Amino acid sequence: MKPISEQLADLSVHAKSAENAMAAAQQEAHDKLMARKEQARAAATSAVEKVDRNLQSAGESATRNWNAVRAKVAADMSSLKADIAQAKHKRDVKRDENRADRLEWEAGFAIDYAIASIEQAKFAVLDAIDGRLAAEESKKA
Repeated sequence: MKPISEQLADLSVHAKSAENAMAAAQQEAHDKLMARKEQARAAATSAVEKVDRNLQSAGESATRNWNAVRAKVAADMSSLKADIAQAKHKRDVKRDENRADRLEWEAGFAIDYAIASIEQAKFAVLDAIDGRLAAEESKKA
């Protein structure tokens, strides 16, 4: 069995590891989001450049007609996306909020349990030291 001081050091290492894991997970999620946004931006840029190349080769008349069609399609798509996003958002927000609440409660419970365990360990350490001191005193008597 390890000495108590080493066990406390191990406990501290595990607690710090949990803190670092949380920070890394939050950063990882952000990094993945940023990568996805960059991919989407690159794809959108590429598509617009392709359309612009096609327009330049089609001439002035086609350009006017295409601009009107493009504006109409863009407006229709924006309206459709907004409607879908709003409906989905309402459903997703409630579900995500409930899930987040549950997960936060579970994490809080786990942390409270760990704190209680640490406090019990601290009491056990002090009790062990008291027992050792009593044993030393008994030797002297």
